[in-house]
Amino acid sequence: MALHVKVGLIGALDMLKFKNLAKDRRAAIEKLPAKPLPKTYVTNEKAYFMHPKRQVVRIKAMRPNGPDGVTVTLQSADGKALAPFRAGQYISLSVDADASSTTRSYSLCGSPARSWEGEYDITVKRVEDDGFVSKFIQDDWKPGLEIGISAPQGHLYYEPLRDEKKVIALAGGSGITPFVGMAYAIRDGYEDFDLTILYGSRREQDILYRTELDAIAAACPKVHVVHVLSDEKRAGFEHGFLSADLIKKYAGGEPYTVFMCGPQAMYNFLDGVVEELGLDRKHVRRELFGMIKDPWNQPGYPKGAHARSYIAKVIIHDREYTIPVSSSEPLLTAFDRAGLHTPSRCRSGECGWCRSRLLSGEVFVPEKTDGRREADKDFGYIHPCSTFPLSDVTVEVPGQYQHL
Repeated sequence: MALHVKVGLIGALDMLKFKNLAKDRRAAIEKLPAKPLPKTYVTNEKAYFMHPKRQVVRIKAMRPNGPDGVTVTLQSADGKALAPFRAGQYISLSVDADASSTTRSYSLCGSPARSWEGEYDITVKRVEDDGFVSKFIQDDWKPGLEIGISAPQGHLYYEPLRDEKKVIALAGGSGITPFVGMAYAIRDGYEDFDLTILYGSRREQDILYRTELDAIAAACPKVHVVHVLSDEKRAGFEHGFLSADLIKKYAGGEPYTVFMCGPQAMYNFLDGVVEELGLDRKHVRRELFGMIKDPWNQPGYPKGAHARSYIAKVIIHDREYTIPVSSSEPLLTAFDRAGLHTPSRCRSGECGWCRSRLLSGEVFVPEKTDGRREADKDFGYIHPCSTFPLSDVTVEVPGQYQHL
């Protein structure tokens, strides 16, 4: 049976156009000037500027900040602008000392406007009984030293689609730094929300950025700073700890979002405080937890596993390294001590930059810092920054990696 198809005038013209498509395209190409394609495109250049894999900076200045803090001003090595950031984000920087190679993350505590001038500010608080990095930075870094840093990262910033117009910031010690950046951003018009900072310190002399915060609060009606001292009573200061009653006192009757940044002990305490407030989960934001320092106190840690020594085989590309590891510290710390240039950024189990595959052995991952996807858990992937060995292990660090 013959099939007859009627083709209208428009259909015939479409078919003719399709038939001549290759010929028309060839003719159009031949009319173009014979010049090479551009090596880069504006869109790509902007993407590289906004999200660089690596930035090179020099130390411009270092100044004391409080009894045990130092504020470091970093300046772009080429004099150009640094990658822009949202107030509350952090950078990771490379530290090489005593044959060890590591990274550390510090919140950006200057105004976002400073990035366009080619400058970032970070503050490093000296911690005598916890590693070597803060002491090395304060004692050995000098103006003019060149270092590699990451692009700005992290999610502790104000998002109007998620957060209430009023933010209650809970800070402890050097955890004030991201909120200093937010205060500057509000003052300079980069952010628009009402910020009340409840800043907990032991004594008045321990307060960081006091002069700067007081000046911003005096100049900007949307920034409020309340100092809370735990170890002494002074006029003009709240006394005690960051409690639910204190938060309610300064929040008033308005809806609010809570931001938190401080040491591990503060987070442990504030978990109960925030639960008492009855806030929605989306209205509680916290800075990265940091490396767990007491895995033996975390739920699920095997009894008797503390302070045991094991051996780790680390496979990086086509090379294998055998290094000692301890059940009391994350695998990433052992990698650093051995001078292995393995990828790392947040060191808190969240960003996934250090994602590696556990080929053999038993490990413990604290629930608080287990930022892995469910599929990664199923297929044996770990974040070494939040993984503690419970036996000899073999770990494969995949992909190419450029050290900061």
